[in-house]
This record gives sequence, C-alpha cells and structure tokens, in this order.
Amino acid sequence: MVKLDHVVYFTEKSPDEIVAEQEKMGWHAVIGGSHEKWGTHNALMYVENAYIEWLSVENKDIAEKSGHQLVNLLLRDVPKGEAWGTICFSAENLNAFDTRLRAAGYETSGVIEAERKTVTGDIRRWKMLFVDQQPSADLPFPFFIEWEKDDEERFNELREDGTILPDNEKLIITECVFSVNEPVKAAAEWSSLLSTIHSENNIALPNVNLKFIGKDREVKEERLIEVVIEHV
Repeated sequence: MVKLDHVVYFTEKSPDEIVAEQEKMGWHAVIGGSHEKWGTHNALMYVENAYIEWLSVENKDIAEKSGHQLVNLLLRDVPKGEAWGTICFSAENLNAFDTRLRAAGYETSGVIEAERKTVTGDIRRWKMLFVDQQPSADLPFPFFIEWEKDDEERFNELREDGTILPDNEKLIITECVFSVNEPVKAAAEWSSLLSTIHSENNIALPNVNLKFIGKDREVKEERLIEVVIEHV
C-alpha cells in the first residue's frame, strides 16, 4: 500500500526566502536543509497527512553532476518558471516495492540511500526509488520513499523541534490535480504503477485523491498543477 508523503514545488528562491514568504501568508514553514550530494536545498511545510517541499538548487555544479532524477527534473523545469514539480508516495517496504515494479516490467533506479543535513547539523535519512524516465514535457511518474523511522516517531520528533506546530495539523492535503493530454489513460497508468484502482480520471489513495484533467487544447507540459489544502 502506498500513500501520499509529500508534494514538490520547484523554485529558484532560497529556503530562507520561502520561509519568510510563507510567514507573511500566515503559514508555518521551516528550513529543511541541504542535500549535499545533490547540490540542492529545501524548505518544508507539514500538514496533518503530508508535507510540501520547496526544492531549489544550492550548488549548480554538484546538481548538474549528481545524476539524480529529481534534480534533473528540477534543472529542466525551473528555468521555465516556478511551479509544482512532482509528487512522492511512501511505501512500507521499498525493496519489495521495487521488486514488484521490476516484475511488472518497469525499469527503476533501484533503492537509493539518501540523507539531508538540517540547519542544526542533524542528519535525516531515508530511501528513495524512481521509475526510470528522462525529464520531458510528459507527466513525470511519482517517486517513492521509505523513511528510516516510522511515522509516529518521525512526527513526534518534528513536533518537538518546532517543525510541526499545532496549526500545521489543522490542515490537510485532500487532492492533487494533474494537467495531462489523456486523463483516463494517465489515471490507468498510475493505477497500474501504484497497484490500486481508478475511477475514470480519479485515483483514491488512503490519504489523498489524485485527479487527472485535460484541457481543450494540447497540454504542452503535463504536470501537477494544483494541491488542494483544507482545514481539518
């Protein structure tokens, strides 16, 4: 079973700028830290069921040499303007999930060990998995994550260090909307990838609804275009 873990917004702003910007809007975001091996850094805002990640380039030389699929997508997309980039789902056993994807005919990155250094110098660790795909105008497949610690322990630590405040947990991401050329086909493809069912252009996951919509004219860049956040 997979569920929403976080959504990624591509930006050229620094984490400091994002945090200040969100504070003016009345939202509590925090500086996440640096992905030193990838040349990126981020700001984060947690809600009750997931979080938003603002991802930007910190060191372009490292980023361009990283070979990391998410970083490659960021490098391709962000010159076109700040926008939602992609979405991440958590899986309980990423190695087993990778085995299932490969058996279904998908080529993957294999499970990647990952970490981030926080502003306090702490190291947060997790595992990641990508479906092999070159960055393009086509809708990027989601990527997958397995955290080193379970959700209860991880969220308790985030509450203790001030990353999550009570007001954060009064918010919830209810729907993620994707703009694509063939909504029903895209929903079917993602449904197969996630081993779940779909209804026309919708996929209902345990903690979020995914909606695929089309437009009257051809969609030049198929992407996540809206993240619906509601008060609990």
